[in-house]
Amino acid sequence: MSDLPHYALYVAGRWRAGSAGQVMHSINPATGAPWATFDCAASEDIADAVGAARAALDDPAWRDMTQTARGKLLYRLADLIADSAAHLGSIETTDSGKLAAETRAQTGYVADYYRYYAGLADKIEGAVLPIDKPDMHVYTQRLPIGVVAAVVPWNAQMFLAATKVAPALAAGCSVIIKASEMAPAPMLEFAKLIEAAGFPAGVVSVVTGDAVNCAIPLTRHPDVDRIAFTGGPEAARHVVRNSAESFAVTTLELGGKSPILVFDDADVEAAANGLIAGNFGASGQSCVAGTRGFVQRGIYDRVVRAVTEKSAGLIVGDPHDAATHLGPLCTTAQIMRIEETLTAAQVQGARVAFGGARVAGLDGNYFQPTLVLADNAATETMKVEMFGPVMTLMPFDTEDEAIALANDSDFGLGSGVFTQNVARAHRVSRRVRSGITWVNTYRAISPIAPFGGFNQSGYGREAGREAILDYTRVKTTWIDTSNTPMANPFVMR
Repeated sequence: MSDLPHYALYVAGRWRAGSAGQVMHSINPATGAPWATFDCAASEDIADAVGAARAALDDPAWRDMTQTARGKLLYRLADLIADSAAHLGSIETTDSGKLAAETRAQTGYVADYYRYYAGLADKIEGAVLPIDKPDMHVYTQRLPIGVVAAVVPWNAQMFLAATKVAPALAAGCSVIIKASEMAPAPMLEFAKLIEAAGFPAGVVSVVTGDAVNCAIPLTRHPDVDRIAFTGGPEAARHVVRNSAESFAVTTLELGGKSPILVFDDADVEAAANGLIAGNFGASGQSCVAGTRGFVQRGIYDRVVRAVTEKSAGLIVGDPHDAATHLGPLCTTAQIMRIEETLTAAQVQGARVAFGGARVAGLDGNYFQPTLVLADNAATETMKVEMFGPVMTLMPFDTEDEAIALANDSDFGLGSGVFTQNVARAHRVSRRVRSGITWVNTYRAISPIAPFGGFNQSGYGREAGREAILDYTRVKTTWIDTSNTPMANPFVMR
């Protein structure tokens, strides 16, 4: 194993081994074999990273940098990301199993997130208040919120990091990125670009490790002012409890079980493409996967047939191969969860129309694209987030029924509506309880558009103009402009 690539931690502007000496292997999901090793952070490393982040806020090199200069630094980082997109994408594919075509394209687009917030860096403004007291000049400023803990999962990590790191740096904060120990290499490669861009030491640190030694000390640290977390609900509950002592401002993006509603006036081909994109794109390993498909009964059979025909030619295999449509899942635990859920659904009366098994002849974590047909919204595949290429379709009759089915979930991140009726599109999207609704498309993203959910899909928003303000605090300053000394407060007039 000594010839495998090794990644150290990036703390306070330098590369270092974990203080506890813990080293883990990163497993290539396409082969099931280790491909790299990495140092794991211990509580001492987290304390050093947070201390360096706190010191950076008082370092004139970062504290006194103008907002415009911060923007230029982010533009430089964006260019480095764009130039490194192929390399970063290849690393992410090897580490997580996502298709190289997707990781490279997504990383290239991630550069636009940094450019977007670079442009907003000197648009953070305060205001002079028309105060109701004479001789008082009162104004507000938006100042950096402070030290940010950005907790990023293994899937789409360059994108999910950008939605946190870009606005935080544009606002003048310092950031500790906690990369998933399941596949941390892309974030540690990203740290090299932070270093090359010229950010002052301590402004950005990148660490990884398990919950006990890394995540908990970070989210519990009293000097962390802001936590931006993407992950599952159970981990999020721990994060919220951990933040209670310090009252760190927290936002949560927790994934879900997104519904896709297909009405009988929809373009069947577009709807089938949307269902496939929403379920088999990224091998189903997406927080907005549209795994609950509801199709109006009049076109239900046509949609099932179209999805089946379009899926028949999908190629599952090597994620680095340009001909591949679905790569492996990141972990074997996902496959076990899918198998258990499919078994339970079939006991409940659901039918597997195609797929439903591991891919024979391949050594990695490969699972077939799968379509489940159900008549009951309580079917297990309609309830469990499997994080794999499994789609469930169920018929409905009326618009009100479709909306009720869509809202019958603990989650509320994404949703899709396929219809040619513009009034219905507006009406239904308003009533479906989700943070995002795509109409006649699916999985589109932009740095300009806020991203986030309702219910147990979390709270707060990432991306969009408002997100940068979430990394600031408002300070109010009062100045008495009169020539009269301040009155004795104990003499009433």
